[in-house]
Amino acid sequence: TCPRARPGRVPPSPRRPPVAMSKIQTEYLKQCVEAVFSGCNERKRKFTETIELQIGLKNYDPQKDKRFAGQVRLNHVARPTMRICVLGDAYHCERAEQEGVDFKTADGLKAFNKNKKIIKKFAKQYHAFLASESMIKQIPRLLGPGLNKAGKFPTLITQQEALGSKMDELKSTVKFQLKKVLCMSCAVGHAKMELAELVDNLKLAVNFLVSLLKKNWQNVKSLHIKSTMGTPQRIY
Repeated sequence: TCPRARPGRVPPSPRRPPVAMSKIQTEYLKQCVEAVFSGCNERKRKFTETIELQIGLKNYDPQKDKRFAGQVRLNHVARPTMRICVLGDAYHCERAEQEGVDFKTADGLKAFNKNKKIIKKFAKQYHAFLASESMIKQIPRLLGPGLNKAGKFPTLITQQEALGSKMDELKSTVKFQLKKVLCMSCAVGHAKMELAELVDNLKLAVNFLVSLLKKNWQNVKSLHIKSTMGTPQRIY
């Protein structure tokens, strides 16, 4: 039975858990992002610097505790220069060729002859892979466990999906996975983004990370943001 409310008091209503990002003030986050951008602008590079979220965890035992893994799509493209290869059927290879995207057919993969060194070198050339439905089933047979070991098993693309938007989805997706150490990092943006876009991506990434942790913020030791060549800025 429901407990009776005390006279003069409104019984408490179920509330959503507080937004995790409340631990970091938005204004302070903006200042840190501005400092990162300022560092990028002080010394212009010949490439677009990536901006990473660097995470330190605490009160976790990777040997005993369940290792978490998850991925979330950010609202803005985080890695515009990400190298992607399409492992496609005739339709997707044709689409890839039209859009100037690298691709491999089944025959192209067969030519590797399951040579582990060649497959490893091939996997290193790209950040991610897309594969047609007919191809994704053949990957283990054609390439063995090579792409899986590299953490680059292809993402499925159907003929109903536009190749460009699917690639943007990959470029906007970040993954968090606890391995043997209590630190990790992921790309959340780049030096040519708008400040508001990077702040938005950071909030989404941090909220999602905290939701994966067994004790939420109690497991977060530190959070930094850093451009490729810049100085880290501590946001938590």
